[in-house]
Amino acid sequence: MEYHNPVLLKETVDGLNINPDGTYVDVTFGGGGHSKEILKRLGDKGKLFAFDQDLDALKNTIDDSRFTLINENFRYIKRFLRFYGVKKVDGVLADFGVSSHQFDVAERGFSTRFEANLDMRMNQESALSAFQVVNKYEEEQLKQVFLQYGELRAAPAMAKLIVEHRESQPIITSEELKTVLKKFLPPRHENKVLAQIYQAIRIEVNQEIEALKEFLEQTPEILNERGRLSLISYHSLEDRLVKRFIRNGMFEGEPERDVYGNFEVPLKKVKGLIVPSKEEIKNNSRARSAKLRIAEKI
Repeated sequence: MEYHNPVLLKETVDGLNINPDGTYVDVTFGGGGHSKEILKRLGDKGKLFAFDQDLDALKNTIDDSRFTLINENFRYIKRFLRFYGVKKVDGVLADFGVSSHQFDVAERGFSTRFEANLDMRMNQESALSAFQVVNKYEEEQLKQVFLQYGELRAAPAMAKLIVEHRESQPIITSEELKTVLKKFLPPRHENKVLAQIYQAIRIEVNQEIEALKEFLEQTPEILNERGRLSLISYHSLEDRLVKRFIRNGMFEGEPERDVYGNFEVPLKKVKGLIVPSKEEIKNNSRARSAKLRIAEKI
């Protein structure tokens, strides 16, 4: 079984506009598909750094003197590049979301397809797991998680039901969670609603939105002039943040304008939104919600 089938492989790496002697970063290494493609386009002087907080990804490391794999969350990109003596890079690639491997290994608890203990940690050494979120969070906290990250209209009722149930016994497995929330899972839409519930818990467990914001805020500082960002998102929450940051240099509100109505931002959009072809979606169903945005440091 392939560890992870990289989405929009050619388009994402093309988006970096690679200089063979440049320095690049793949902040979501996973199975190494994007990294291998970048290395193919680098010369002897080129360098590639990759980040992945998942211990399983370390098994896929690439034996190449130009390559360094860093077992950390990409929210610490600047700190760890500095550790390796790197202040500026020519491009950064990110393929956000969950890897095929994480979905396919039942015991990781990411997939709605398997019976598993509630886990969902991308970093297996993290203290916060899905079990803690479901069993320890206050009702109001749970409601906010389901509302903000799952965009679930029934969030208040779901949170109330979970809290009532766990007073008598903890919710330990994915099947137990499904049973507790069964009344919110209509047969025709069960998979869709379950996916929203899982997404909400997973984003909270891995602090994905906070990590994404911290990462994006560091990119203008670490990119060389005309350096590129090539970023794939899979849900509207991520894509909205990426789009706003490229457009405005901020996540909310509008940047300050001068008397002529102009404003300065650190990045500019390169091309419009890129999505997978019908052919790619047919060959890899997980590509269907992918959105690629490319930006350049001004």
